[in-house]
Amino acid sequence: MTAVSSSSRLNVNSPQPQNIISLRLYKVLGASFDDDATKEALRTVAELYAPPVPTVSVKGKEVQRELDDADEGEGVKVQARSQLDGTPLVEVVPGEIAARARKNLRRDVESKLAESSRKFLDAFGEVDKQLDTLQEHIAAMRMRCDEGQAQLRLTSEACGSLLDRAGSLREERQAVATRQSIVSLFLSRFTLNDEEKEAISSRDVPVGMRFFDAMDKADRIRDDCRVLMAGEEGPTKAGLDIMAATATYLEQAHEKVFRWCCSEFRHMGRDAQLEVSPVMREAVRRLRQRPELLTEALGYLSQTRQATVLAAFTGALTRGGPGGLPRPIELHAHDPLRYVGDMLAWVHQAIAAEHEFLESLFGVRADGRMVGSVRQFGDSVEEELISELMNAAVGKLCTPLKVRVQQTVRSQESSITLYKIANLLKFYTLTMERTIGEHALLSEALKQMTDMSFDAFLDNIEAQSRALIHIPLGPDDKELTPPLVILDHAQVLREIMIVYASSLQSDEPKDTLHPGFRQILDKMVDPAVEMCISAAEVKKKAMPWWDRSVFVLNCLAYMQSLLEPFPFTKEKQAVIHELMDHKILQLTEEHYKNILWEAGFNEVVEAFTQQKPGEPLSYIYGTTIYRLQSALRKFSTWLSGITVVHSNRLSHLTVQSHATRVHQAVLVRIARIYERLIGEMRKPENKYEAAATLLAGERPFGQMHLLWQIFGMQDQAFALEGQTEPGDHVGLEKQRV
Repeated sequence: MTAVSSSSRLNVNSPQPQNIISLRLYKVLGASFDDDATKEALRTVAELYAPPVPTVSVKGKEVQRELDDADEGEGVKVQARSQLDGTPLVEVVPGEIAARARKNLRRDVESKLAESSRKFLDAFGEVDKQLDTLQEHIAAMRMRCDEGQAQLRLTSEACGSLLDRAGSLREERQAVATRQSIVSLFLSRFTLNDEEKEAISSRDVPVGMRFFDAMDKADRIRDDCRVLMAGEEGPTKAGLDIMAATATYLEQAHEKVFRWCCSEFRHMGRDAQLEVSPVMREAVRRLRQRPELLTEALGYLSQTRQATVLAAFTGALTRGGPGGLPRPIELHAHDPLRYVGDMLAWVHQAIAAEHEFLESLFGVRADGRMVGSVRQFGDSVEEELISELMNAAVGKLCTPLKVRVQQTVRSQESSITLYKIANLLKFYTLTMERTIGEHALLSEALKQMTDMSFDAFLDNIEAQSRALIHIPLGPDDKELTPPLVILDHAQVLREIMIVYASSLQSDEPKDTLHPGFRQILDKMVDPAVEMCISAAEVKKKAMPWWDRSVFVLNCLAYMQSLLEPFPFTKEKQAVIHELMDHKILQLTEEHYKNILWEAGFNEVVEAFTQQKPGEPLSYIYGTTIYRLQSALRKFSTWLSGITVVHSNRLSHLTVQSHATRVHQAVLVRIARIYERLIGEMRKPENKYEAAATLLAGERPFGQMHLLWQIFGMQDQAFALEGQTEPGDHVGLEKQRV
């Protein structure tokens, strides 16, 4: 084939005429066999002319071939086909199969078509026979169906009337069933069954959920019946009968609840600790629909609770708790404050337990009120009932409590104890008003006991104050400190003020002064001040005026120190402070006179007062050159002494600030006199010769700053500069040094 291809290329390139075989060969070689139809045709031809396939066994790469005889003496051809990769058959003689195909293709194809046609004809013959048989069977079946249809028609005609009758009966049955269901629903909706009637009317069925369910159903029946009777046609006889029947059952039910509640109240009211069951709470709620029955039932509860609470209070006073703990309250009767406090605490605890019981009984939810805070009383019926029952339950406690408190108060002689008891009663009065209301019996009784205690306390301190004024002090008593009776009286006042400060509410300022305590301060402080002043008058023969003033000032200072820690005594402190200022002013004047003589300036001050307008100061006797030399020398000597910074006459003042204040005020006035003196000496119109020499010869050498240093008041000198005129004693005293 390679040789042919080479010769063909040579022929193509040569100008000689092409060979027909070459052209045919080029056509064959140029044909494409890639289309599916050509491949399928070639595959069909290959299968048609394929010789019998010899048995080929493959093991690894070895192939076993079997020989087969060819057709009618054409020789033996050996072919092999791989079972693994589908390689084509191998011909022994190349081209033999193709030659046979070219020679016998038409004949073989026609013979194959004829053979296939014969097979189709045979198959269709069998089908035709079967179709004939099927047609016979169908004809027989049609005949049987016609017979059955005829019989069915006859049967339908015969049963038509029966079906009509059955249909009418079925419709009647459905109508009856509908009416029956309507009647059943109506009866179940508007009547009570036997079990529900038994639960309401029978005494064998206890009050419980079954009973309450029957009552609820009766209420629903009445509500539904009212809706039906509100139609355009108006009330019907059935509706009126239903309303009458349910009214009877409900009346029986409320009577049963009433009897049961009365029985339960008689028993449960005797217990100190009470627990309300859900059935009891629901029963009380049902009785609210019958206020008259509820009021009568609660009357039994109120009676039993009054007796129970009173018995419990009596037992707590005399027997104590279970097993003797806590101990009986009467055992602490010797301690009045604890005795009264234990009784009031027990009452307060009983009220809290009673209120909790009543809230649980009426199903009122707790308002989350903090202990001691104001209770907000509602306008509901339940709140009114709770208030009435609580007032009745603790009302009988008022008499025994009041008797014991009165006995305790009347037996007390200590004003401090009386005031503590009064404050304790006031605290519990306020607590009860916030808990059970201002108009409750117990609140009114506590108000009376509080007023009685305060009256007894005021009478006691008034008697003590009167006795304090009339207590005689020895005329020979030379002590300048407050006397013992004043100290004892002040300690009592201090204890009372401590109790009052502790009794103030948390929402009240610390400087709150109630009118009642203002009266206490007046009754205790004013007599003490009056007693101090009168005692000073009594000591007139035993001590001079100066010591009497020091005694009064010491007493006032002690009272002031007693009141200062308490902010609510500001008014009384102001009164005492004013008295102290007046007494300090008197001491300052007296001390100034003494220092004026000691410093040698008494004649100088007298000359200042005697000087007439236009008259030279040197012409006055007290301020002549000779007298001034003597005065300045005496003043210099006084400046060298210890009395300049410390005065023995002021050492008896118990408050050092008072002594310092008096002494410095006097020193300021002495300095002003010296300042005026050196000013007047330097004026030509006063006709002093060698004034500078005269001043420079003695301390402080005519220098004010040196005088302030000697006084130890150089810092205050700048503040005092130019504030007062020399000789203005009132203005000088008002300087707060």
